[in-house]
Amino acid sequence: MAIDYATIRTTLDFYLNDWLEIDRLCERPRFADHGPETFSGVLDLCERLAAERFEPFNRLVDTEEPHFDGTHVSLPAATELACKAYAESGMLAAAQDADIGGMQLPCTVEMAANSFFSAASIGIRGYSMLTVANANLLMAHGSERQRRVFAHPQFEGRWFGTMNLSEPQAGSSLSDIATRAVPDGDGYASDPLGPRYRISGRKMWISGGEHAMGENIVHLVLAKIPDPEGRLPAGTKGISLFIVPKFNVDADGRLTGERNDVSLAGLNHKLGYRGTVNTLLNYGEGGGAVGYRVGDAGFGLTYMFHMMNEARIHVGLGAAMLGMAGYLESRDYAFQRPQGRPVKLGRGAGKDAAQEPVLIARHPDVRRMLVAQRSYGEGAVALCLLCSRLVDEEHTGTGGAALEAKALLEMLTPIAKSWPSEWCLEANSMAIQVLGGYGYTRDFPVEQHWRDNRLNMIHEGTHGIQAMDLLGRKVVMENGEPFRLLLRRMRETVAAASELDRLLPLASELGGALLRLEHATVLAWASGSAPEALANATAYLRAFGHVVMGWIWLDVARAAIQAGNSERRSSGFVEAKIVAARYFIFHELPLVEAWLRPVEQCDRIWLDLPAEAV
Repeated sequence: MAIDYATIRTTLDFYLNDWLEIDRLCERPRFADHGPETFSGVLDLCERLAAERFEPFNRLVDTEEPHFDGTHVSLPAATELACKAYAESGMLAAAQDADIGGMQLPCTVEMAANSFFSAASIGIRGYSMLTVANANLLMAHGSERQRRVFAHPQFEGRWFGTMNLSEPQAGSSLSDIATRAVPDGDGYASDPLGPRYRISGRKMWISGGEHAMGENIVHLVLAKIPDPEGRLPAGTKGISLFIVPKFNVDADGRLTGERNDVSLAGLNHKLGYRGTVNTLLNYGEGGGAVGYRVGDAGFGLTYMFHMMNEARIHVGLGAAMLGMAGYLESRDYAFQRPQGRPVKLGRGAGKDAAQEPVLIARHPDVRRMLVAQRSYGEGAVALCLLCSRLVDEEHTGTGGAALEAKALLEMLTPIAKSWPSEWCLEANSMAIQVLGGYGYTRDFPVEQHWRDNRLNMIHEGTHGIQAMDLLGRKVVMENGEPFRLLLRRMRETVAAASELDRLLPLASELGGALLRLEHATVLAWASGSAPEALANATAYLRAFGHVVMGWIWLDVARAAIQAGNSERRSSGFVEAKIVAARYFIFHELPLVEAWLRPVEQCDRIWLDLPAEAV
């Protein structure tokens, strides 16, 4: 059962051209050499590469997991071949400047093109995603030499990259990390590659942490610099960021042939993403791994968040594409599988045994599950592409538009990570349900999509972490102005959609949900008690995410109607978008009221509940 890339492509083309109007980006100097043809060519390339080099091996890399024999990590040959083909396509440097070999693509186009790989094999896709995020961080915060020596080889596909945050004893609590970075001699500050330290400690859950692909692996490692008495600073403000290569290099980036003091302690075998090797790394068992500090001491977490925020949108889009893949496969199955018969009403009600079995797509509950999957998957893709469009606006826009884009992106990033990873997992669960008993077998790919997607709920911060970030920081920052800006944008969509007869009832429902969300946000902080407000932060996150998705679908439906009126899109395409919008706003948006009730009441159940009662 192959993925229906044509449907994915049609959806992406609509979002990019009709909804987000990316052609307008070509009016800006950075993208002036591009046009619809080049953007379309990049999508063609990635669609073909995903179908030919990634998807055929998705099951293989799932069943033939990475293996560690005590000396070497072995991966299926297909993984290295796919990563090599991806590097040769130029996509590792897609968004980079032309003078270092990049294409200077908008982030929106880069994200859309890479979405094919997440649908095809997210396990193989993980290597390139981490490598690009690593190199992007160095381009933003590294010195000129660090960019040239450590980032450029990653864009060229010769080296790979990782991010090292968690530790066995700390998990997500980064303030508790214990990895140490000690200045390497009196001349530590004079090294051309940056202030040189010796790193010692253990890092857990490091994706891509050890393999034989490429010439080197660049680890970005969070660690603390001890004071003269050897004490580590408390909290997150004492964390610094270090470049620790697997193999040491000289000042010009040439490999010295010496292995750095970084060793593989073992592999983690996860529920999904089995194609991406996941490791426990030990630093400094032989005296200290050589590491080069990035930027100023104590700002490591600030720098790492550059990588993490980018990764959060990638995680959301990956979750969305797994949801899309499951939807398309279960839809295909539903139109091939005959089972059950039409139901007679009135006297003798029940199944009409005289009729032939019908395709399960004719059963109302199956249709419900298919439309729900579509609303989750396509809606999540739209959300992540909108965030990518905001990245482009922040980086290449001017004046107030760029500042507003930055503020909106701050508000939406927790939703872009958390909402797709929760609701597209639900879409994958529905895909299994559509296939019935077959959905639980490895004869069909939907069970693997569910396993792969389950990891995205914890990747780059759990729901609880995203929820506290949203309610505890984002909605109250700058005296609430970014939150009010988002509300204004959503109300502008409500007003525009209200002008269209078919969307007026949907706009009215969303308008009511906006009022409820605004009211609940005020009440959440009415007592001024952070513990009371944040005790129900996850319920708030769910409600906020559903309101955002209602806004997305209302605006997508509006754009679809306009495209249909201009005959750019068929009536069937437009109808499908309206049906998905109607489903979400009438069937999903009402959940917001229930989620916001404990937020409005500052319900203390989770604060007052005795630990022994859990």
